[in-house]
Amino acid sequence: MTETAETTPTIDLATGVNDIISLIDQEREREIVTRRFGLYERRETLEQIGELLGITRERVRQLEKAILVRLKSAAEKGETDTVTQLEKVFIRTLSEMGRAARVQDLADKLYGRTTNLQERAHVAFIATLAPSLTVLDENDSYYQSIAHSDYGDQKKLKSRVDEIVATIKTGKVPQTVDQLFDKLSYEHPSQVAALASMSKLLAHLKDTWGLAKWPTVNPKNIRDKIYVVLAENGKPMHFSDIADAIKESSFKRKDVTTQAIHNELIKDKRFVLIGRGIYALDTWGYSKGTVSDIIVDVLKKAGEPLHRDEIVKRVLDSRQVKETTILLNLQSKPLFKRVAKATYELAEAA
Repeated sequence: MTETAETTPTIDLATGVNDIISLIDQEREREIVTRRFGLYERRETLEQIGELLGITRERVRQLEKAILVRLKSAAEKGETDTVTQLEKVFIRTLSEMGRAARVQDLADKLYGRTTNLQERAHVAFIATLAPSLTVLDENDSYYQSIAHSDYGDQKKLKSRVDEIVATIKTGKVPQTVDQLFDKLSYEHPSQVAALASMSKLLAHLKDTWGLAKWPTVNPKNIRDKIYVVLAENGKPMHFSDIADAIKESSFKRKDVTTQAIHNELIKDKRFVLIGRGIYALDTWGYSKGTVSDIIVDVLKKAGEPLHRDEIVKRVLDSRQVKETTILLNLQSKPLFKRVAKATYELAEAA
């Protein structure tokens, strides 16, 4: 690792890893560590390494633990300058990320680009040996992550992440980082976002977090993306505008055709056609139906005859159509009966 004139670190973790591995005397122990972390090739399981070395899975686990304990002890005693120096770089970078991050995110930040599996393995290995860092192992609930030891050990770190998940579940709707911050005890919202990013149960869209199964924060198909676009817009949109919004979005897959968008809008009950090519969300109070259906609903709710101007006004509250379209339906459909000058009621009520 070197420093430029601007004191920006140039990361050379590969050399650092080699320096640390050289502290291990026995070849068998070096094989165990490098294969378990995937430092040079892919990561291997305890069983795979055991078969290679002719020892049991449990023996591999015991040796790995013993080796890491020795290397951690050497780092704590300052016997390896590599860990000490790289730990400082990690902590400085983590401080910009809420003092915690997924290994992938930290590695990308350190290198200033998208990293590969081996580079991420180097980051995880160094962090495992660093006295002031805590590494969260990956499983079905958590991503492999690194945090400043101020957050506590691995058990405490998990409980902090779980607390955020529970807070979102209790709220039952996606929440911004600031909303979560107000409900939790942290020094800065960035810490909440950093911890939330460690959970596989959560997902986020822009600054809003929710459960990974919620399409509003983790849209997986075209219909979900349409829903997100409409919800963010907060008002009805033409299907061509929805298509444009998806193409300009930050969604992972956003190469869609206008026709495909229109087809999905027609199929999904969440989307209501309220004008020529204009759609709204049913959660906004809109219901499906023709202009005649809406006039029927207006007159039923009124419970009395209404002047045509009032009918037009009320229909336009839920449909974006021309006034002449409403009047034509009112005058030409047998559903409606004129009972006075420009005043109508349902024919069945006559």
